[in-house]
Amino acid sequence: MLKRMIRKITAAVCAGVIAVGCMAGVTAAAYNFKPVKGVDENGNYIGLDLYSDSAYMINMDTGDVLIDVKSTKQRVPASLTKIMTAIVLLDEFGGDKNAMESERYSAPPEYFDGLWEMGASVADIYPNEAVNCYDLLAALLIPSACDAANVIAYGMCGSIDKFCDKMNETAARIGMNDSHFSCAHGLSGDNNYSTCQDIAKACMYAIGEYDVFRDLVGMSYYYMTPTNFHPNDDWRVDNTNEMLDATSGYYYSYCCGIKTGTLESAGRCLASYAVLDGNRYMIVTMGAPLEKLEKDYQKGYDNPDTVFAYDTIYYNMVDHINLYNWAFGYLRDRDIVDPNSEVREARVEYGDKGRDYVTLKPKSGCRATFPLYISEEDIVREITVYDNVVAPVCKGDELGRIKVSYEGVEIADIPLIATESVARSRSAEVKAVAKSFPKSREYKTVSGMCIFGIISYTVGYILWVQNKYMKKPHKPTITTNKPPTAKK
Repeated sequence: MLKRMIRKITAAVCAGVIAVGCMAGVTAAAYNFKPVKGVDENGNYIGLDLYSDSAYMINMDTGDVLIDVKSTKQRVPASLTKIMTAIVLLDEFGGDKNAMESERYSAPPEYFDGLWEMGASVADIYPNEAVNCYDLLAALLIPSACDAANVIAYGMCGSIDKFCDKMNETAARIGMNDSHFSCAHGLSGDNNYSTCQDIAKACMYAIGEYDVFRDLVGMSYYYMTPTNFHPNDDWRVDNTNEMLDATSGYYYSYCCGIKTGTLESAGRCLASYAVLDGNRYMIVTMGAPLEKLEKDYQKGYDNPDTVFAYDTIYYNMVDHINLYNWAFGYLRDRDIVDPNSEVREARVEYGDKGRDYVTLKPKSGCRATFPLYISEEDIVREITVYDNVVAPVCKGDELGRIKVSYEGVEIADIPLIATESVARSRSAEVKAVAKSFPKSREYKTVSGMCIFGIISYTVGYILWVQNKYMKKPHKPTITTNKPPTAKK
């Protein structure tokens, strides 16, 4: 139990930040690029418009946000709710497939009420049918079975309300601060809401922690284990995500799955991730249209071999395929900061042998993913060199910083370090000190004190002499009136 608790806490911490850059000073950035779908006859890039009202796309390895359209808007998540239901179940068993297969859950008839009438997705589970928890998880994630969601809630907690308490506790633990869940299946929009950004956090958590989650969300179909209600081995459930179906017009071979969601109050929703040549991207969208748009009828006439010719268009999948095509076609890693480049010089005082500067280079490099059509001039590099650098300087000392940004978004903040050492010159120091001493505050202070002392001494001496003179006794002067002497 303690081991499982530690595992949960560690996973929550890891999921809370989604991902971070691997180099010093480099953090996940929110770029929000403008995607394109091609080039016109004049060589100008054509912007890509999304059908979904909210969208969030990230680089799964760096955490960089590539697309952000109202990603924090609280919306009805529909069956994306089941991702959180799955996480609660996975946390309960620590993702242990064998443990889940050995435990069976069932639910009474009232937990199935209304599902068929509402046209909800189900896995044909019957009331009181005991189904192993791994199969319930598969039914939850692959055909988006609402009956499986309610059976999990009842089997684990005895009621929907208590299970929702666990859902909300788990959501808070992994940083889903703009979400609240009031049902296990997502059929209700009553106080059941989330955001594209929060759903991405849930997906990153589940993918990062549980192999069984990654395996199941990527399956196009699954055969359930026979039970007394389903004694044969033909109990098959199919994935609602047609991006995984090789026979579908929405098939996308690089898609690794996750989850669809559809509800009148939510529109078409989808969370997915795709991998190609080591690049991993995740997309969460909400609020795509349910009905075929008038403007797309002509596209179907002009292109009868595309999905636009279908009566029903899964606009959520169209958005994801277009965004993945943009990402894999236009995004490339760039060396934004070369760790071996000498970018600036720093002035050094008292350097030995007349050396008065040292060359600086970045402490680490920075690679970032950018669209091909963004020029180097659009990427801003701000260099700051520290003032009043005094020898000795050691190789590797931090003497400045380089900040890199794109459209106001900080990409990196990397220290600039000395490429070599500069020894201290004693004679230069003495000479500089002597030369600068008359202008220094210390010199002025000492000079002032000396002048004050001289003045004080002079004034004191004058007062002392005057005081001494005043105290000395004086002999009286005697005057006699003698008659003048007569001349002979």
